[in-house]
Formats: sequence, C-alpha cells, structure tokens
Amino acid sequence: MRTAYSVETVRAAERELMARVPEGALMQRAAAGLAAACAEFLGRVYGSRVVLLVGSGDNGGDALYAGARLARRGAGVDAVLLSAGRVHQRGLAAFRGAGGRIVAPGDAVPVIERAHLVVDGIVGIGGKGGLRDAAVPLAEAAARSRGAVVAVDLPSGVDADTGEVRGSAVRADLTVTFGTHKPGLLIDPAREYAGSVRLIDIGLTPSLPEPPALEALQHSDVRALLPLPGAESDKYGRGVVGVAAGSGRYPGAAVLAIAGALRGGAGAVRYVGPAADAVIARFPETLVSDRGPSHAGRVQSWVVGPGVGEEAGVVAEVVGEDVPVLIDADGLRLADRNAVRARTAPTLMTPHAGEAAALLGVAREEVEGARLAAVRELADAYAATVLLKGSTTLVADPGGTAVRVNSTGTGWLATAGSGDVLSGLAGSLLAAGLDARDAGSVAAYLHGLAGRFAADGAPAGAHDVAEAIPDAWRDVRDVRDARDAWE
Repeated sequence: MRTAYSVETVRAAERELMARVPEGALMQRAAAGLAAACAEFLGRVYGSRVVLLVGSGDNGGDALYAGARLARRGAGVDAVLLSAGRVHQRGLAAFRGAGGRIVAPGDAVPVIERAHLVVDGIVGIGGKGGLRDAAVPLAEAAARSRGAVVAVDLPSGVDADTGEVRGSAVRADLTVTFGTHKPGLLIDPAREYAGSVRLIDIGLTPSLPEPPALEALQHSDVRALLPLPGAESDKYGRGVVGVAAGSGRYPGAAVLAIAGALRGGAGAVRYVGPAADAVIARFPETLVSDRGPSHAGRVQSWVVGPGVGEEAGVVAEVVGEDVPVLIDADGLRLADRNAVRARTAPTLMTPHAGEAAALLGVAREEVEGARLAAVRELADAYAATVLLKGSTTLVADPGGTAVRVNSTGTGWLATAGSGDVLSGLAGSLLAAGLDARDAGSVAAYLHGLAGRFAADGAPAGAHDVAEAIPDAWRDVRDVRDARDAWE
C-alpha cells in the first residue's frame, strides 16, 4: 500500500530523524537519490545540459547538491537562483566547487529552452498558491524546452496537502519525492502536474505515525480483501444484492448495475423496478420482484438510484432498510440527508463531481479543484462513506480517517453507464461482508483495471467494462485462466 502524509507530519518526522543523524545527512540522501533519478532520465550524463531552477528552501538545496553530482559526472549544469540572498549556502558552495555555473533569472529563458533536463527546485512542500510572478516565465520556458522536467519532492505551484492547483505551476515529467508520498502527488488536479513519481527512501518511515492522510491500495492489498467462496458456500454465503434501479426511460441503468453485481461475485441479485423485462432478457438468473424493496426477499445489501428518475419513494424505502446500502445517481438527489445520517447500517454514496457539487451547493469546478476537501465534507455531512468518482477516485469515511485514493482507471471509463457498473460491483462487495470503505476502494480498483482491459487503447462501452471485471479479478489474484487456478 502506498501512503501519503501531510506536510506538518512530514516535517515533524524529518525533525525527529535529523536529531538522530549527522547534520546535513538527510539532504545528502535526498540529493543522491535525485541525482541518480536525473542521470537515469538523461541516459547519458556526460555532455548533457542541465538547468536548475533554485528557490530559497531545502528543495533548492537538494537541487544544488544534485546538480553538483551531475557536474562531476561531466554534465554542463547551470543554476538559476530565484532568491539569491536566501539560497542554501552550503549547497551553492558545493555546486560552484563542482564547476556549476550561475545564470541570472533575466538571462535564463534561452538557457532553459536549450536544456536536456530542467530540475524544478523552486518551491518546497510548504508552498501555497501558484508560482510567484518571477518564476512563471521560467516554468513556461521549461515547458517549451526540448528536455525533460524533473520536480524536486513536488512540482512547484501545487498544494502538497490537498492536490489543488491555484495558479501557474510547473508541469513535470518526473517527480522525485523523499521519505513518503505527499497527498498532492496522488490526487488530481495536482497529480497531472507530477508526471511519473519516484519515491526515494531517506529513512523517514520509522518516524511516520499512523494513520496516514491518504492510502492507495495496490494489487496485494486488494487481493487480501477479495471475498472468495469456500467449498460449502451457498448463494447467501456469497452475498445477495438487491438492486432498485432503472425506469421506463432508463432500463439500461438497471441492466448495467446488475452486470456489475454479478461480475463482482454476488451469489444472487434481486431486482425491483420497472425494467424487469430488459433485466430478464439480459440476465435470466436475476430474481425479479414487483412488490417493492421491503418485499423483495432476503438481501445482504441494496444498490439504489441508477436511472430511477423521480421515484423518491423507492429511494426512501431502501434507505430505511437495515442492511448496507449504496446510493448512486438519481438516488443521491432524492435521498433525504437526515434519513441517511440516521442509518445504523453502512452507507456508501458514489457521486461524480457534478453530483457532489449539487449535494454541497457549490460549483462543479470547486469540487474538481479541491477533491479531497469535497469528499471529506460530504462524508461528514451525510455521516456516510463517500466514493467521489473521477480521474483519481477518492473514498472517505466520516470522522477524518485516512482517505483512500484510486488511480487504476482510464479516460475511456468516462462513458455512459460506467458508474452503474461500479455501483453493482461495490454493492456485491458490500453483500459479501466488506465494510463500506473497503467495498468502495476494492470496487474502484477492479473497475478501473477492468476499464483498462476493456479499452486496451480504444473506446469501450460500459457493458465491455462489466465483461472485463473477471479479467481484473484474475489479474489481482495473479490467476491467468482456469487451468492456472486448477494447477
């Protein structure tokens, strides 16, 4: 599992570690890792042209020490000092001693544009807001340059704690971060500015407390959470999902939610709604009822909302059930907040940015620009687990526990019905006994992976994503096909 910590926590851990190691050791570890990453990115260090954009903080010192290492290997290294009076003096001395050259900011643009590599050490992890005016032309020149841009710890101009980008920022091809990930490296929009991310171990891990600010599941974590049937399992043991979805206008929403539930491992699916004919035609194994959710039969979870239109009564009835409930799409708009807050069984809400904005009473752009704040606010407002869909999907419990972030998806998942598949998938995991946070996190991971497999570089529909869920499941379990499993 990848973890990310707030700036305050990172700085406290750094202080604790620095008290136990020789002076300057931490910066030397960081600089060595940064120089190695830059050298690997360059391929050939000797004769290459490197430009350092150096601010007044420790990131500037890291850049100068790394630049000195590259200069000693034969690179021509120039440093642009944005705050010459407050530059890291020992780093500057080491840089000059290795043959590095200083370039005035006013003369830097053509030098940057000719560089093979630009190292962004302008602002550290404590920076707030966008780049200052003096740095903007340098960042723009780096974007125009023929070479790659490597950010030190975090691209300058992005918020390390929130992933927000409020103004101009450096766009990096590679970010070399130290000790631990920072939330802004894993959450859009900042994640888009970071490029690839490489974590350098500087010995910080033992000093970092639990819980982190952010968690990102990986294959091994998801594998450990996947519910698997035993030899004596029956359909109730695997989990029965109730789906209240679809309408005369949107029957496909019900079909796709049921597809996600069946592919997600549900032992059975009970359907309630006006799209029964479409559901049975596609999935004849579905158990259909026309008597409403409370008379549908035994279920271990409910999915309500996809395509239900204005059926507020159905949403209220499901919200009143004493089993885990997933609320999506129209259900989010129709669910009474107080009724959701009053629930004692787990609740998982799955809005996209537009739906989240409507629930919070803000513009969609505000949610997209501050996704971490939005998902936390929604979770607390509804006393529910919230899965905020998007390029980086976030899953938050109320009360400030670590937020989960998922980035396994692809842009091809932005297609009609994809969210319905995700709802059914998460609903099946709720029915299997996963708590709302784990069910949402695992569903997002599998759904994103299935989207990649379904698209494979080309457009894919929601039904293709549903069909690819078993492939994602096998990939996580490292089982290529049934013969491998048998052997």
